[in-house]
Amino acid sequence: MEASTVRTDVLEIAYEEHGSPAGAPVILLHGFPYDPRCFDEVAPPLAAEGYRVLVPYLRGYGPTRFLSADTPRSGEQAALGHDLLQFMNTLRIEQATLMGYDWGGRAACILAALWPQRARALVSCTGYNIQNIAASAKPVSAVQEHRFWYQYYFHTERGRAGLSQNRRDVCRLLWKLWSPNWAFDEATFERSAASFDNLDFVEVVIQSYRHRYGYAAGDPAVAGIEARLAQQPKISVPTINLHGEGDGVGPVSETDRQAKMFTGPYERRLIPLVGHNVPQEAPAETVAAIRDLIEVTTP
Repeated sequence: MEASTVRTDVLEIAYEEHGSPAGAPVILLHGFPYDPRCFDEVAPPLAAEGYRVLVPYLRGYGPTRFLSADTPRSGEQAALGHDLLQFMNTLRIEQATLMGYDWGGRAACILAALWPQRARALVSCTGYNIQNIAASAKPVSAVQEHRFWYQYYFHTERGRAGLSQNRRDVCRLLWKLWSPNWAFDEATFERSAASFDNLDFVEVVIQSYRHRYGYAAGDPAVAGIEARLAQQPKISVPTINLHGEGDGVGPVSETDRQAKMFTGPYERRLIPLVGHNVPQEAPAETVAAIRDLIEVTTP
């Protein structure tokens, strides 16, 4: 599908749109290192039911572009939340059902937490994805530190060079490690890997993983949002947490504690064998969660 574009304050955001423009909006948000192809079996059935489904490319991915060379190539959480808010504002979407995972789940959680009137409902894989940067220096279990090897790699200049020179190799390995039961083929990977050729991909990724540990400065333009996120705001909108039981980076045992961060209706659904890329590995379950939330939030 050919992407449309919309200009916000700092980006020209590329996005794919399915369904009727008059339908209730659903925004689907991909993570790292993935792209909108993960929703190829999620968007069409929702569109067939009459919803307006929008699937943007995040900053640093695919055809999405920065408008100015002077804008920091930040991948910090506040920037992702800001982008989603501006995307909705520019398209004059007052309220949408949000579904996201990894980086996209973080953007969706931020909007739901800080601007709850804009989120009809939320499907967030692994639950509460807003980072607690103040607590980032606290070590976790050795086995979880091992799962985060790529983050520490990106903290070094060797890691920056490695991602730049071997981005397909690095990202393919992450797909395999994070979804050990998903037998994707090379063609499937390449359809998404094309998005990693974006000229800003490496800088956005490196800044993201350094900022979340306090090793890189944030963009001053979103400092106000980052300050609000430091308070670890709770999420009040109706939420379903889809969690793959085979997730190789965010195991079920490491994230169960997060239910307390949701003050509204909340449900956790575990999906056997599915890994980190929930919508692509379990599209039927993803569609069902979105549909269920829309039904319970219909006046």
